[in-house]
Amino acid sequence: MSTPKSFSLFLALRYLKPKRTFLSIITLISILGVTLGVMVLILVISVMTGFEQELQQKVIGFDAHVVVSNGSVLEDWTSIQEEAHKIPGVVAVAPFAMGPVLVQHNNKRMAPKIRGIDPDKEREVTDIKKYIIAGEYDLDGDKTVIGSELARQLDATVGDKITVFSPGNLDNVINELDRIEKEGGAADAAALRQMILPMDLEVTGIFESGRYMYDSEFLIVPLHIGQEVYDLGGAVHGLAIRTADPFRAEEVKDALNQILVEPAHALTWIDLNKQIFDAIRMERHVMFFILMFIILVAAFGIMNTLITVTVQKTREIGIMKALGAQTLQIIGVFLAQGVVVGVFGTLTGLLTGISLVQYRNEVSAWLTYTLGIEVFPASVYQFSKIPAQIVPSDVALICVSAFFICSIAALIPAFFAARLDPVKALRYE
Repeated sequence: MSTPKSFSLFLALRYLKPKRTFLSIITLISILGVTLGVMVLILVISVMTGFEQELQQKVIGFDAHVVVSNGSVLEDWTSIQEEAHKIPGVVAVAPFAMGPVLVQHNNKRMAPKIRGIDPDKEREVTDIKKYIIAGEYDLDGDKTVIGSELARQLDATVGDKITVFSPGNLDNVINELDRIEKEGGAADAAALRQMILPMDLEVTGIFESGRYMYDSEFLIVPLHIGQEVYDLGGAVHGLAIRTADPFRAEEVKDALNQILVEPAHALTWIDLNKQIFDAIRMERHVMFFILMFIILVAAFGIMNTLITVTVQKTREIGIMKALGAQTLQIIGVFLAQGVVVGVFGTLTGLLTGISLVQYRNEVSAWLTYTLGIEVFPASVYQFSKIPAQIVPSDVALICVSAFFICSIAALIPAFFAARLDPVKALRYE
């Protein structure tokens, strides 16, 4: 004798696989809807999580964990450096000078940011050296290391010399022009020419961080070049600090702000990129709820299927109830149909979603080749490849949510089928 559970499951499978077709079209569409929803959710959430984690790695690798500046020129940076070393959690401190410049090579001009660093101290703060893809990390003398995208735009390679024009002494140039204009001193043209005379730097290395913004906008030079370009003398624009744990940089920032004199202040790498990280987190949460509607649409398909089955099988339901079928058995028949559709849809969506995440860059390249448009432009997303990170808890939440929604969708028609009066069901049969 069959148990109530096996009876309900047996009948549910018979209804899902009618005699004339292997699988009803409506049921197939419902399964595909659940599959599509789960697949897209896994793909989107994994990619957005990968974006956040990859961005954190790129920022931590290229930027300092904590930056001290005053928005202008930091004159007493040596004393701040000494105080910073006394703070628990501080591993290394390095001065830097940074700002926009005009760069020229082969009649091509760009306006990147120059970053003057002390190579020995900077090596302890950031991991720029590991991003070198051509040449070497050599900043001894009038040399520079540039980003791969900047090198491509300037058509520059290792060994080439690029010309750098500085905006740092623009005020001096304007003042000198005003003086010459008033005094008419044509002989002072030589002094003026000396002010605007550019400098030639040899490209010794090309780095590629994988983040478009860094690779296209940064020109790394020795600290004395940065100070000369901006006429800083012995001053700098700020201090870069490495902490023992980048995710506890906030503690170091608070300790620094207690000893710094305004307008000098400290900011963490999270503060400097707060808008980007907040935008990614918000978009991930919003996309989760938006894409969950795909599964809800599939759930309506399941409900429609079961309501249709209820109408078509009215006579059979009446006969089963007349023969003594229990209410829970009737509910179990329709609930089992929704569960089966949910299980199949969730499993196929899980497999296809994980497969797409694994081969996301190959799929992107194929779409770019097929459609003739760049699906994932690095200039927009700041990554050369699509990052992704599968988080088991996120995948579990997606699968459980899909299964739960499908089961809930099956309860409504199951409830109405169970309430069917066998006398009314068989009256006109």
